[in-house]
Amino acid sequence: MFRIRTGWMGVLAGVAAGLVWTAAPVAHAQDRDVVRCGSDDGRFTRCQVPWRDAEMIRQESNSACTRGQTWGVDRGGLWVDRGCRGQFVEMGRGGGYRPPGGGSYPPPGYRPPDNGWRPGPDWDREIRLQCESNDRQYHFCQVDVGGRGDVRMVRQLSGSACEQGYSWGWNRAGVWVSKGCRGLFSVSRRW
Repeated sequence: MFRIRTGWMGVLAGVAAGLVWTAAPVAHAQDRDVVRCGSDDGRFTRCQVPWRDAEMIRQESNSACTRGQTWGVDRGGLWVDRGCRGQFVEMGRGGGYRPPGGGSYPPPGYRPPDNGWRPGPDWDREIRLQCESNDRQYHFCQVDVGGRGDVRMVRQLSGSACEQGYSWGWNRAGVWVSKGCRGLFSVSRRW
């Protein structure tokens, strides 16, 4: 009786070890293709990826994750901002992620980058825009800054403090303001 139990225990241990051994490489291979990227403390963050474009397969934050506003891909890699956190894969390999609450994904009008596309000759230029946080609420002013662009505040228009990284900031998709900051901004668009 003791030998039979030992035999069965040995067989079960061998089967379990075999399952772990064969399953581990599959799980590892899947993990290799998924990149987790998160915006800590609401700050802009870049995550290096080997792809030209990505799609979100799982949102892991309570903060909104909206392509072009709180996450995107540019020449510098995958970026996230304003608390967005999620798991990303190469575009076309995600299996049809749908954002919480319904809606369509990718957003209407979104087109993956065309490898040969370049903007027209008047694209690289300065744009001035006014962006305002009314009632101390967060507000996003959308403008394509470009992969090598920059934004600076030209003039503060509010009595509330405007401090970059605290009450105003920017990413490739535009300028954000909060905590009552209102200002005139210079956007140097650069492809």
